[in-house]
Parts: sequence; structure tokens; C-alpha cells
Amino acid sequence: MHEEYIRVVHSARVAALAIGACAAATMAYGALSAGSNEPAGQPVGADSLSGTTLSSDAESANTSNGSAAPDGSADAGSASGTTAPPTTIVPTNPPTTPWIPNPNVVSDPTGFGRPYPNATTQGVLTFRGNPTRSWYGTGPMPEKPSVAWSYPDQAMCGESSEYNQVRVWCGTGWTMQPAVFERDGRTWVVFGAYDHKIHFVDAATGQAILPPFQTGDIAKGNVTVDPDGFPLIYHGSRDNKFRVIAIDGTEPRELWSMDGQTLGERKWNNDWDAAALIVNDYLVEGGENSRLHLVKLNRGYAADGTVTANPNLVWSAPAWDQQLISDLGAKDPSKVSLESSVMLLGDTLWVNSSGGLLQGWDFSVLRTGRGTPTRTFRYWAGDDCDSTVVGDPEGFLYVGCQIDRGTRRGTAVGQMFKVDPRTPDDPVVWKVDANQGAGSGTWSTPAIVGDVVIWPVKQGALYGLDRVTGAELWRVALDWGMMSSPVVVDNVLIQASSQGVLHAYDVANPRVAPVPLWQVQLPANIESTPAVWKGRIYVGTREGHMHAVGDAA
Repeated sequence: MHEEYIRVVHSARVAALAIGACAAATMAYGALSAGSNEPAGQPVGADSLSGTTLSSDAESANTSNGSAAPDGSADAGSASGTTAPPTTIVPTNPPTTPWIPNPNVVSDPTGFGRPYPNATTQGVLTFRGNPTRSWYGTGPMPEKPSVAWSYPDQAMCGESSEYNQVRVWCGTGWTMQPAVFERDGRTWVVFGAYDHKIHFVDAATGQAILPPFQTGDIAKGNVTVDPDGFPLIYHGSRDNKFRVIAIDGTEPRELWSMDGQTLGERKWNNDWDAAALIVNDYLVEGGENSRLHLVKLNRGYAADGTVTANPNLVWSAPAWDQQLISDLGAKDPSKVSLESSVMLLGDTLWVNSSGGLLQGWDFSVLRTGRGTPTRTFRYWAGDDCDSTVVGDPEGFLYVGCQIDRGTRRGTAVGQMFKVDPRTPDDPVVWKVDANQGAGSGTWSTPAIVGDVVIWPVKQGALYGLDRVTGAELWRVALDWGMMSSPVVVDNVLIQASSQGVLHAYDVANPRVAPVPLWQVQLPANIESTPAVWKGRIYVGTREGHMHAVGDAA
């Protein structure tokens, strides 16, 4: 593997970030939600953002107006400038004492690393487990694992067209983390696959609980399970439809859908990759139609006891603006889709796009039921950013991008970077460059363990970065093509590779190089992110099956 050129860039304010950060974060949530003159989204059918013209983001490495931090760094493994001592604020495993979310914000930042807040359904209910995309499941982790079952008997394959070429797709791909949850005394594993179907599997046996739900194209979206106990799942397919599906009968039934082609001015295509979030009877979802969507679900039960939903799309807005289109110029200006999943931190919704536009939106409507979302933060990263944003308890964001267009702006900003939204004119705290040309960078969503950010890049390196400074602490060489996101449960790191290997490492001390524990070879490339529930690991591969991996009973 080629040696990567890594450069860690430190802002002059790094030393101050470790001091009083939690208090500053609390203040920032209100500040980001109040007094903004950024444009609000429009009702359904609105064609564009209107209101205040945003300042230009030229393709440069200036330090103002939302561009890259200044260069002045050392090579990998070292850090120049003033740095703060590492802090350990985020627990590797959440404490066992009862936790009550703060009702004065939509998504309490102290819920970082905990299960979905206020959920009456237990399980890994959405991509990365919770609204901050920071919870990975439960142990105890296996010590001598093997494949417990592979589902189904025949490979899950189907034809689909991409870039006007029809080819056969098999299994599950990026990001496609299965949902694993408890219902009616059994553990369910639910996922979409490339055979155009959504599957419902018994975690104990690997047998179908319900017949698969048929969609019209590859079902490549991430499943979200209703956290409030309603027997509902939420999922999008390449057939343009995002669906609400009931699972309380002998077969799944569609209650409602929205079509990505009919939701207002759109760009790119009508796929649905991202995992929705459910909060207070609202659903929030981004689509590859390049729009954000807010749906009032109106869930309930009929007289016969069957679950009902009468959803209403109450708000939708484009996730691009004219400044972004202008800045992209001739470099795929229509490729501004939302493939990353939305993240909630405080009252702010965060999302990045294939156009590299990191945005924060005031979504306090999820808490108050009043008003409409308003954009409060904008930063252009310059290239394709499909990695889901993670927010930490202090209010910082961790943002990943890949090299697609190869813009000067994208090169300057970097492929893995930390953002402080409280300083919008110069938000990049640190960055790591992992640029080896087209196709390099990261598609993966990072895991945060204590004061370490664990982040893979596609060219096959797994990084451990100091959360405060961005300095490289260690690096593990794996296989080129790595797109799966890391998961950490009980101080065990699971990283799936493009060669079909599940790697397990001891990260009890995440600041030192992880110690290999075991490997399990699966049949093919693992692009999907594993889900871990009660010590068993569930993940699909591109060869066509979903696999359960754990210790023998």
C-alpha cells in the first residue's frame, strides 16, 4: 500500500478548546438556533432557498468565511503549535446509572454513546444507534467467534441501473447497517438488500420472521426502527420511494410512502441511502434528491389493534444553494445529494452532502411543534462528503470527505476534520489529509472512544487520532477499498475490510496501537457497517448474504 501523506493542522485555539468546552457547548446550541439571518426552508414544492445571499467560498485555503485552517503543521504522528493535554470526557462504555435526557433540547449531547433516548424499543434502531450517531450496541463481545448462520439460502441479488448501465448487485453495501431490536420475545434483524427486498430475520435462528417486503429496485437504504414501540420501520429504496412499513401482521404492509421525484426542485437522483431519525412523532430524512424532509407521522392504532400512520410532509427544503452550485462550477454541480444520514445535537440538525456542503439547521420544531427549520450554519468542504457527521458532548463535529472532484478547496480542507460550529468564520479545529487521488479519503463514519477518534480511509488505513489535537496516535494497515464504519463495544473495536474480514482489536487504552484479538473471514467485501447486539455481530457482504457472528452457544 502506498504510504499516505498525512498532515495534521492545528488551529491556534486548540489549547482553549479543552477548557470549559462543555459550558460553551451548551451556550452554542442556543446561539446557533437564535438570531440567524440564514434562509429558512420552504414548504413542499418550493424551488430554492431564498433570503440573505451567502458569502462566496472561493477555492482557496484562506482562514475566513468558512475555509480551511492555515497550514503550519508537522508530518504524521507529531503536532506543532500549542496543544492541550488530552481529555477523557466521552466514556468508552456508558455508565450504568439511569440517565434522563434534558427535555429542553431535541437531542441531549450527554446522550453521546448511549442508546436511542426515551426509546421503549430496545436495540440498535438506526445507523450508529442514536441521534448523535455514536452508539454501537451491547456485549459481551465474543472471544472465539464463528459464523452462527448466513441468510438466506440463495444469494440476495438483483439488477439495477447506474449511470445508464444495468448490472447485477448482490448482498448489502455501503452503508446498510442492519437494525437489530427486541419485539414480542424475540430479537429481529431487519435490513434492505440488493435483491430489491427488505428482510425480517430471527436473530437466534437466521430464519425469516415475515416474508420479505418487495420494492421496485435495490433496497439500499438504512432501516430505522420506530423507537416509541410502534411496530413500524422506515426505509428508502432506489425505486424512488421512502416508506413507512407496518410489521404487526403475518406479512409487512406499506402504510405510506413519499416519492423523491415529487417533493420539489431536486438534483442528482431519487435514491434513499440515509437512515431517518424519529423524534416526538416527527421523521427527519435526507434524500439523494438533494432535499431535507420533515414528516409528521401521526401514529396510532386502529380499533382492531393494528398500527396506523397518517403521515404528512410538513416541510421540505433543498440542501444546496446557488453559492454551492457556483463554487462547484463545471465539476458535477448537480451532484449535491444527501447520502449521509442526518444527525441531531442539541436543537441543531447536521448533515453533509455530495457537494461538500456541511449545514446546521435549527430543528427545535421537533421539540416545540412550532415554526419551521432555519439554517444556522454553512461550511463548504469542497468535495464529496458522504460520511455521516458525528457530534460529541462538547458540541464539536467530526466530518469526513472523499476525493471525487479533486478541487483545490477539497484538498485544502482535508478528508477528516473536526469542526467547531461556534466559530463559523474559521470552524476547522484540526484536519488530517488522506489524499491519494481520485477515490481516496473516507466514506466511513468515525467512532469516538474516550479522547480518541477512530477513522478508516478507503485506501486501507485505520487511524487513531487525538480528539483534541488531531495528532495521529497510531495507524493500522488493512485492505484497500475499506468503506465500513468502525464499531466499539466493551472496549473491543470491530472493523470490517474489503477482503471480507471482520477484525477485532482491544482498545481498552485507545491511545496506544490496538491489540489484535481475532479475525473472522466472510465470503466477500464488507462495505456495510456491522450492528452488535448482546454480543453477536450482524453484517452483510457483497457476496449476497447476511451473517451472524458470535461465540458458540
